[in-house]
Formats: sequence, structure tokens, C-alpha cells
Amino acid sequence: MNLNELFDVSPAKVEELKARLSLLRIDPSLIEERFVRGGGPGGQKMNKTSNAVQLYYPPLDLRVRCQRDRRRTVNRFLALRELVDRIEMRISPRTSARLLEIEKLRRRKQRRSRRTREKYGPASPVPLS
Repeated sequence: MNLNELFDVSPAKVEELKARLSLLRIDPSLIEERFVRGGGPGGQKMNKTSNAVQLYYPPLDLRVRCQRDRRRTVNRFLALRELVDRIEMRISPRTSARLLEIEKLRRRKQRRSRRTREKYGPASPVPLS
């Protein structure tokens, strides 16, 4: 995969992604990239063109498919970012930003449910008619 090609996102985001790749010691040449036909909502353009991106990273046997945008370049960037997130979760789960974000959400949900229980009491079963 060539990282010097242009992505349709801000240069700062591309530089951040390149920095994460080098920090995790990921060789971009090992990432296999394929463009496949899209599908689902989005109209005829999505279904006819090969704008969906599939990335495969053989050392960890990870596959990522992205089709969030109509533009191929944006999908390339989003797929690569998702792949880097998954590699980071696999290599260093304690420092993974994505795992920290998930943990933060889990704690927030626990706090909300605790506050709800304190305010309204335990949930009572709903009677079936």
C-alpha cells in the first residue's frame, strides 16, 4: 500500500495515521489493498463502482472492509485507520486508544444506571397482559 498517494482528508489526519503506523512498526508494504464493488443504500453510483476498500494484513491475519463514503480515497483512509486500530488492540491492548474509549463508555453507562437505580429504585418486572 502506498501512503504517499493523496487521501481526501486533511493532511494532519494523514500525518497522525503515518505516525501511528511507524510507532506500531507496521510496514505499509505488507498491507494488501483491494477495491471491490459496493452495495446497499447510496444509489446506483455505490453499486456500480469499485469504491469499497478491503485491506488485509497477513502477519496478524486481519481483514477490514470499508464503504462508509462514496469516495474511494476517503474509504481507503477510513479502512487504514480501522486496520491500525485493530492492530493496536491486538499488539498492545493496555494502551490502545480504542479500548480506552470503549472502557470509558462502559464506565459512563454503569454510572448512569447506578444513578437511575438510586433515583427510581430497582427495575420492576413489567407484567404481561
